[in-house]
Amino acid sequence: MIGLLAVVGGVTGLIVGSFLNVVAYRVPRGLSVVRPRSACPGCGHEIRSRDNLPVLSWLLLRGRCRDCGTGISIRYPLVEAGTAAAFASLALLLGASWALPAYWWAAAVAIALTLTDLDVRRIPDRILLPGAAVTLVLLGAGALADGEPMALLRAVAGGGAYFAILLAVALAARGGFGFGDVKLGLLLGMVLAYRSWGVLAVGVFGAFAVGGLVAVALLVARRAKRKDAIPFGPSMVAGAALALAWGEAVARWYLG
Repeated sequence: MIGLLAVVGGVTGLIVGSFLNVVAYRVPRGLSVVRPRSACPGCGHEIRSRDNLPVLSWLLLRGRCRDCGTGISIRYPLVEAGTAAAFASLALLLGASWALPAYWWAAAVAIALTLTDLDVRRIPDRILLPGAAVTLVLLGAGALADGEPMALLRAVAGGGAYFAILLAVALAARGGFGFGDVKLGLLLGMVLAYRSWGVLAVGVFGAFAVGGLVAVALLVARRAKRKDAIPFGPSMVAGAALALAWGEAVARWYLG
């Protein structure tokens, strides 16, 4: 059963990942994610349906437009494959839980926000706020179906706690910390605390640890200066992913 869920998650993730590429590009620019259809930026031809298969089409076309030969960024298949891996991993982690759709949804939202933060240094409310609201509804339905109402209360409290921690950091940083990151704490705090308080704690610590390592690496490589703004959203998402995978074990080890 779990293996089948992982396969379903992987296939679903491929399809969702293809759509996330569109969302991450269009939403920050105020464009519709539905129309017009995707087109080659070089020649303007619409992408044919047979050339829009996740990962496979990019491989068959060797990363180039069928009409004009313009290169297609490798980011597209990487996002599709990464989303598929995330969905399959969540299925293996949660098993046959009614909360699984909430985690798939939250993962898709987090991936889209990671891309926008890397691209335009912004976490759009147009993605984040509806994404967090739907996550809460799905977690609520999952908690009731699984007979775990306390998990929902913990999720709400965890989202508020992560938000409060980041708000304090933002106020102390006096403009050096984006409010979009603070609001992202609501989404990530819910999905982490739904698992346990220990997972939330590891996720928060992991976000700052990953963020610090990334900042040091960029400074050493001279890709950033000390006063440059470095996107923190991707580090938060990475910390959350690490916590979901190993947070329980780390929390037990620490408390033991």
